Amino acid sequence: MRILLTGHQGYLGSVMAPVLARAGHDVVGLDSGLFADCVLGPAPNDPPAHAVDVRDVPPGLLAGFDAVAHLAALSNDPLGSLAPELTYDINHRASVRLARLARDAGVSRFLYASTCSVYGASGGDELVDEDAPLRPVTPYAESKVRVEDDLAGLADGSFTPVFMRNATAFGFSPRLRADIVLNNLVGHAFLTGEVRVLSDGTPWRPLVHARDIAEAFLLALDAPREAVHARAFNVGTERNNVTVAEIAAEVAEAVPGSAVVITGEAGNDPRSYRVDFSRLREALPGYEARWSVKAGAAELADAYRLYGLTRHDFQRRYTRLTRLSDRMAAREISAGLRP
Repeated sequence: MRILLTGHQGYLGSVMAPVLARAGHDVVGLDSGLFADCVLGPAPNDPPAHAVDVRDVPPGLLAGFDAVAHLAALSNDPLGSLAPELTYDINHRASVRLARLARDAGVSRFLYASTCSVYGASGGDELVDEDAPLRPVTPYAESKVRVEDDLAGLADGSFTPVFMRNATAFGFSPRLRADIVLNNLVGHAFLTGEVRVLSDGTPWRPLVHARDIAEAFLLALDAPREAVHARAFNVGTERNNVTVAEIAAEVAEAVPGSAVVITGEAGNDPRSYRVDFSRLREALPGYEARWSVKAGAAELADAYRLYGLTRHDFQRRYTRLTRLSDRMAAREISAGLRP
């Protein structure tokens, strides 16, 4: 297939692009470059690409593509809470517009990177599946729910949207993010010797490695239409349904000499949920998320050590909100996140 991969210079896109290319697909990127320089280690081998903001995609750009893998978004809760209108503009309205352009251009499959955060404060100990009530508690998660609803309305006999509800990502990427839970805790442990947990450690989180997300997208591209058409899929594995305290314990083991410190200063976190991932395995035979939290913590610790992670870069370059604030202060981008 000829695939347009939006957000190819992001954390997930930098992992996904080579996975799709190695499978024989013709990958073309699309990215505004907000985080293009957030590189740790060797520079990524990016595919040919369009330097375009997802809000500004011209109609003719989608011609000739067989599929779109849409990752581009403001991609965490603090960013969404800081600028909710921008979050809806980029994550919601621009995503739906892109899907309409794709359908009109004859693109047959549209893989949308949604999130398990749509379950929000699910409550209880039951595993939530794709039919569970959606209870988003942040503008970021709410934007994902809106896009899923609108894309479902665009589905027809020749246009197949698929909603990939990724668990919380972890693992090394050539373009690092330090503001997601496992990557963050390993970084703090590596740099300070403390695995610092700001909640009380009890919230449940479903985790999935960036590479396992990429493999799920790859299989969803090739799956029979009837298996995936206008359906939502949780992406991850039940083995990685873990509490924040359990994550911290794995980090302490991966970073010798570090100690877990649970401060509780952030109070009770309403985002607590455990997820059922069986639908994806049934629809995509052969899929299994292979990376454990333990293996991911070790991988991150090794990469931080090998590539010389510094405290400054950890706190500023690889933290999305801080990186955007620094670029605004340097007048590299506007308050609207455009050059």
